Amino acid sequence: MNRNQSKLLVWIVVGGGAFVLFVVTLFALVLFSLRENESRDFSFSNNKIAILDLNGIILESKSVVDQLQKFADNPSIKAIILRIDSPGGGVAASQEIHNEVLRLKKKKNKVFVSSMASVAASGAYYIACATDKIVANPGTITGSIGVIAEWYNYGELMRWAKLKNVVLKSGEFKDAPSPVRDLTDGEKKYLQNLIDDMYSQFLTAVAEGRKLDLETVRKFSDGRVYTGKDAKSKKLVDEIGGLQDAIEIASRLAKISGEPKLVTPPKERRTLLDLLMGDVSEIIPFNSHIKETRLQFSYLWK
Repeated sequence: MNRNQSKLLVWIVVGGGAFVLFVVTLFALVLFSLRENESRDFSFSNNKIAILDLNGIILESKSVVDQLQKFADNPSIKAIILRIDSPGGGVAASQEIHNEVLRLKKKKNKVFVSSMASVAASGAYYIACATDKIVANPGTITGSIGVIAEWYNYGELMRWAKLKNVVLKSGEFKDAPSPVRDLTDGEKKYLQNLIDDMYSQFLTAVAEGRKLDLETVRKFSDGRVYTGKDAKSKKLVDEIGGLQDAIEIASRLAKISGEPKLVTPPKERRTLLDLLMGDVSEIIPFNSHIKETRLQFSYLWK
């Protein structure tokens, strides 16, 4: 074997070894990722209570709805607690979670209890109104029943830069609200009608969920927030207490005898495989700070 053949053999061995190592590592990452995302519960108890955290601004509903359905499909789970710490969020996202709770209560005969942490306002309160009982701490910030619509207007900046916006449209309201000019009187009336409609939907959800007269709800639905203690006096919440109190209430409503087994969703972990093969847009630092110029309707406490 000459010198060149020896070098070729070395490169084949090294390259082949590196390839095998890469394949084994990739397989291990896939296996680890699958195991991390599995929800394992080896308990044989049929008296389980699921706890689902609802944290931060509600921008989408799919992940919450999917998890609610998984819990509801488990016959050993008798009750589901929504542990809420949120100022609310998008109108449609809040409504979808609210409606899914109502649907699962009826279809799966599950008990739902809301446990309010620091904040459970606006859209988060909208969701809580679908549950059987609402438990809040005395200092919880809740309420904020109302709708807000906002967008950014950079018309002054464009005029300063001597830029002109050109729009061709099929109707008067196609570009309303425009980010480069003031609203017309007609546009203000048009947008206010949309807000009034969404506000009416919020009032109805609260009135039906809390079993209150619509006009009674309207009296304290001007967007202001309340402490948990004040909210109880207005019948916006049922009980004053923390998570443990909510667990006891859920146990009683679900007729669970003894200590219930508590279950939570599997923790989502980002692995190297996620970075290599997944969508990394969510973890780009500047991505979430890009200002949105289109109109956004929200059930949100600002």
